Amino acid sequence: MRTARRRIATVRRKVRSSGRRWLLISSAVVAGIGLWAILARHFAPVSNTNQTRFDAIVVLGSPADSDGNPTPEQLARVTEGVREYERDVAPRIIFAGGAAGNRFVEAQVMARAAEAQGIPSSAVFLEPQSRNTMQNACNVLHVMKSHGWDSAEIVTTAQHLPRASLIFDRLPIQWRAHAAPSMEADPGGFSRSAMETLKTARYLVYASWADRCKP
Repeated sequence: MRTARRRIATVRRKVRSSGRRWLLISSAVVAGIGLWAILARHFAPVSNTNQTRFDAIVVLGSPADSDGNPTPEQLARVTEGVREYERDVAPRIIFAGGAAGNRFVEAQVMARAAEAQGIPSSAVFLEPQSRNTMQNACNVLHVMKSHGWDSAEIVTTAQHLPRASLIFDRLPIQWRAHAAPSMEADPGGFSRSAMETLKTARYLVYASWADRCKP
């Protein structure tokens, strides 16, 4: 009986030791991926060209509000895209984004906001299918290829820009990143930064190879 108990106790100690070992390994892996994402965001490229004029300005989407109106974040992106158009950075704007957060198509909401700010409809192009930044990039690439365009300025909010830059840097185009100034006093704060870091980690570990743009 005592021998059996000692054996059971030994097995339990081994199981606990193994569990602690795997917990430490798992924690180290998670911490390593988190650090990788933080460093990738910090050192994310901002362009792959020195040119100052482009074939198109690409404004990346974010969800409209529940009534289909632009949120402050979405309006900030549109307004900066309009400013860049007026500065003659490019002769057209591509608005990218499908109905990701609700039933309203982001590209359509942004296009209406841009036209209300004076952008002619002839200079507005839509990519209305994508549901995330990876799809934004791939679908925008198809739009650009179909028109023979090969350069773009990418406009989005500052917190989103590092991840978007990592994605667009893999596309066969000339590009430059441009941050839209926030219209909010606190544009998400720590929670938004943490979420963007998590999404960057997902991109590095999974989406960068699993969701690559198809020819």
